[in-house]
Amino acid sequence: MKAIIFDFDGTLADTLPICFYAFQSVFKEFDDIEVTRDEIKSMFGPSETGIIQENLKNSNCDQAIDMYYQKYREKHEELVMTNEVLIDLLQTLKKQDYKLGIVTGKARKSLIISLDYLDMNELFDVIITGDDVSVPKPHPEGLNQAMALLNIKSDQALFIGDSDADIMAGKNANVRTVGVQWLPNFQTQDFSVQPDETVNHVEEFIELLEIERM
Repeated sequence: MKAIIFDFDGTLADTLPICFYAFQSVFKEFDDIEVTRDEIKSMFGPSETGIIQENLKNSNCDQAIDMYYQKYREKHEELVMTNEVLIDLLQTLKKQDYKLGIVTGKARKSLIISLDYLDMNELFDVIITGDDVSVPKPHPEGLNQAMALLNIKSDQALFIGDSDADIMAGKNANVRTVGVQWLPNFQTQDFSVQPDETVNHVEEFIELLEIERM
């Protein structure tokens, strides 16, 4: 195992609350509707830009997208807590010479905001966002891009995620998958496609890797 690739929202950071807040603000402001968290989850796949372009009835998409990022930034510190356990995990994996990556449907602009706030900027060897692919997860394009940039084969990587789309993307890329439910907010309670492993605590994941290394 040479590389560990992560989804971001709900996997590496408890950012779902800030995503919900920003989307709800936009749809209230521009379409005058209240959207639920489950309704927002059902839109996930494309980047935030794509979600707004595909779902907003109001024609002022550019203004709505600008408002999304404004809301995302202004409430980030209040709604997203730094998770020291996950930062320690990433730092430990780097010390163990794993290559680290992110493959997320999130737009690069919001990802950079979160990485800055959470002090995760210097931890990753490759980052593929929703802006970098033509087809979102569960299509394997993002994972295949990441593995090509890391110069590794599919059997040398793990993909860690919290949603059905993550697990299906991993399987479509022939990558071993780990479904995680270790943050307060995650996307999938019951995976419709079973990951190769499921863990509920970071400690379980560390134990899994230790077994791999033996």
